[in-house]
Amino acid sequence: MILVTGAAGFIGSNIVSALNKKGFYNIIICDWLDHPSKKNNLNKLRFEKLITPENIFEYLTKNNNIDLVIHMGANSSTTETNFRLIYDNNTRFTKKLWKWCTQIKVRFIYASSAATYGDGSRGFDDSDNKVYKPLNIYGLSKYLFDRYAVKQAKKNIHPPQWVGIKFFNVYGPNEYHKGKMQSVVKHALDQYNKIGKVNLFKSYNNEYKDGQQSRDFIYIDDCIALINWLIDNKDISGLFNCGSGIERTFEDLVKAMFKAINVPPKIEYIEMPKNIKKQYQYYTKAQMSKIRNKGYKIKALTLEEGIYNYVTNYLLSEDKYK
Repeated sequence: MILVTGAAGFIGSNIVSALNKKGFYNIIICDWLDHPSKKNNLNKLRFEKLITPENIFEYLTKNNNIDLVIHMGANSSTTETNFRLIYDNNTRFTKKLWKWCTQIKVRFIYASSAATYGDGSRGFDDSDNKVYKPLNIYGLSKYLFDRYAVKQAKKNIHPPQWVGIKFFNVYGPNEYHKGKMQSVVKHALDQYNKIGKVNLFKSYNNEYKDGQQSRDFIYIDDCIALINWLIDNKDISGLFNCGSGIERTFEDLVKAMFKAINVPPKIEYIEMPKNIKKQYQYYTKAQMSKIRNKGYKIKALTLEEGIYNYVTNYLLSEDKYK
């Protein structure tokens, strides 16, 4: 029996789909169906029961037959300013799940974030124990739990398998409910369809030209491949990056989107909103050697391959997200 939190969301629904493809249908899903697209994300999935987050611990108290918890549920807004709200949802809730999994001896895979690394000045190395300074309270909430997990593991107070996955910039199908937090790929195509061009932020760092700000973009299928591998390798525990290991610019991404729809690039550079200037990351790149050294061999799609797949097989194929 597998419990997946955030199961109607972006990464969570793709995980449930992948579990179904592996022949797993004994799945308990936990989420709020507070958006039509989240309901749509569940339409083709097979599972046993849907519970809501406020009822999860009551359910777990009465049901000790769970073998694996995959915890993707979180408040993922990087612009949220209510620390208590973010901390309760992302840190305190995850601690309670950790303690339950430890007590009942249930495997635990959870979503961390590359936002824990802050501005990247101290690198993006998941084998490093440096103290990082996240740029927003979302990143801080994830960092605080990661730190807790590492400390508990050192005390040998942990689930039989525990894995924190530091997702970098993930894009792909089933993100349609995320509003402003949707990927740049989705925003770029929507913007082109609406105004005939794509706006990108100007750079305010002399080391980067406009459009040359970069990220480690990773397609959702590559994230699922890593999670599947971790499910199959029960002896692997720890914090691991989930990225392509390659940095690409926002200009690269938008040009790949235009190529996928067979249209010449039309890009305009605009002022960056004041509320994100101070917490803006100009560069991210996942260090992937730690998971590679554990035996993970699957190579991620290139940015062009991933975007072509997403745009042609999902965004243009049918009206899934309206």
